[in-house]
Amino acid sequence: MTETNIDVRGQTCPVPLVECRKALKKAAPGDEIVIVGTHPASKKEIPMACEAMGLEVMGVEEKDNEWKIRIKR
Repeated sequence: MTETNIDVRGQTCPVPLVECRKALKKAAPGDEIVIVGTHPASKKEIPMACEAMGLEVMGVEEKDNEWKIRIKR
């Protein structure tokens, strides 16, 4: 299992979702993608998109103005 970290802090839609999708395409089943960002809409959009793709969203954490989403491929 590998963990891929994606930093999209300061980026707005659709960049965080596009970067997340790119990483998920490269990931092997069982891999984890950790995406860190600041754009509020992406915090809701990414988990919804991942669930629609049938992926497991392992958690969404928020601290100050940053969020971190963990997704299992």
